[in-house]
Amino acid sequence: MTNIAATDFSGKTAFVTGGAQGIGFAIAEALAKRGANIMLADINEAGLIQAKENLSKLNTQVEYCLCDVANADAVQAGADKTIERFGKVHYVVNNAGVALGGAVGETPLNDWRWIVDINLMGVVYGCEIFTPLIKSHGEGGHIVNTASMAGHVSLGGMGPYHATKFAVVGYSECIRQELAPYKIGVSALCPGWVQTEIHLSTKNSPTNAGTEVVQNEQFLAIAQLIENGLEPNRLGEWVADSIVANRQYIFTHPDMRPAIEMRYHGVQADYAACDKHFGE
Repeated sequence: MTNIAATDFSGKTAFVTGGAQGIGFAIAEALAKRGANIMLADINEAGLIQAKENLSKLNTQVEYCLCDVANADAVQAGADKTIERFGKVHYVVNNAGVALGGAVGETPLNDWRWIVDINLMGVVYGCEIFTPLIKSHGEGGHIVNTASMAGHVSLGGMGPYHATKFAVVGYSECIRQELAPYKIGVSALCPGWVQTEIHLSTKNSPTNAGTEVVQNEQFLAIAQLIENGLEPNRLGEWVADSIVANRQYIFTHPDMRPAIEMRYHGVQADYAACDKHFGE
């Protein structure tokens, strides 16, 4: 399927959640450089004001809206403001997300609801609300749903995060098939370590309620990997190129490929056992 709308960003409109900083801002910047109008969405108004000022220097049209992606009404309000300001929307980047670990049997259920509402339902709301708007003008478009390498491979102790990111990957694969006839592409963004502040978001979970993050050995190791990770602007440019190419998955770290292959080999081994048992 050729994504006609993605071949020229000029004059098209993009709605980007988590757009005040980090990956969201970097993607918005890359699209703005290519001529797209930008609607930045975030819960951080001070960050949004600064982000709008920075993007406005690129000779593009930029607006922002306060938006808690865990609230469907807030996402709808963001969509309404986008149409009111720009008339149409072509690109949706469902990027806002948080991190949360926790051992099975020890993770409070309200923390589970918190991360599911943001990481998964925030993506769902963005797709459900914006898809009819993209379909309505018949010009095609593209949806980018931020998952993670954690949506393909898993480590113990990060069940809530992995569960949401695996869900985003599966959901994106599904709606990609549904939306192809409408010239709407769908990509699952699956970055590895990127220089963001996502590891600090745990302090906002219901249980932690704004307290300082416990800087144990695991936290410090993750923080170091993030601090030495990929620069967001390089990721933003890659995402823009991947929209044009209509990639199903947008990976960022070639050195993480063995982890994907290891999972694949595990699936193959267990299918071989299935073949032997049921094929007899």
